[in-house]
Amino acid sequence: MNEEELYEYCVSNGTDLPSYLKELRRETYLKTMRPHMISSPLQGQMLRLLVKLFKSKSILEIGTFTGYATMCLASGLEDDGMVYTIEKKEEFSYFHEKYFERSGLGEKITCYYGDGNEVIQNINTTFDFVFMDAGKKDYKEQLDLLLSKVSKGGVILSDNVLWKGKILEDKKDKMTFHIHEFNEYVKAHPRVENVILPIRDGINIMMVK
Repeated sequence: MNEEELYEYCVSNGTDLPSYLKELRRETYLKTMRPHMISSPLQGQMLRLLVKLFKSKSILEIGTFTGYATMCLASGLEDDGMVYTIEKKEEFSYFHEKYFERSGLGEKITCYYGDGNEVIQNINTTFDFVFMDAGKKDYKEQLDLLLSKVSKGGVILSDNVLWKGKILEDKKDKMTFHIHEFNEYVKAHPRVENVILPIRDGINIMMVK
């Protein structure tokens, strides 16, 4: 079984993503130091469909990077919906300004630049969908901050929770330990119901009770 071929089969037999996302992927790989941080097309298809399934209107994304997942989320929104996205590094604003306008989704996206935990505390909005994809060591604290801001039945997704398979190693490095600790914290948390899917680097999907 060839995993890469299976992946390509899944993407090619899912609903196509807009061409501007392919352009953004190409430019991200050409102009950034860590292009692998960009979400995969399969993740993008999943995010867009989940937003549509849940009829989300108020989305929070933590970790914009160059904006690939941001636009996938925004493209699935209800007409009056909004994506609030937080990016620590303002240097990526070049991509945001260029591609959010090109996509026609700019009016549905509000960008914040700064520390994710601080911005979360200062946003006075209730969310029905959250995508966590920034500092993994902050996941646990961010979940605690988010639970008072996410509506009952709302969805929280956290990315990279399998951490390249290192999560199964007996001797875990510091980052892997943080992620493992977070996964255990989520499973035991009385406020959420969850499932972990092995899509790319692992996604923990939670529903707020």
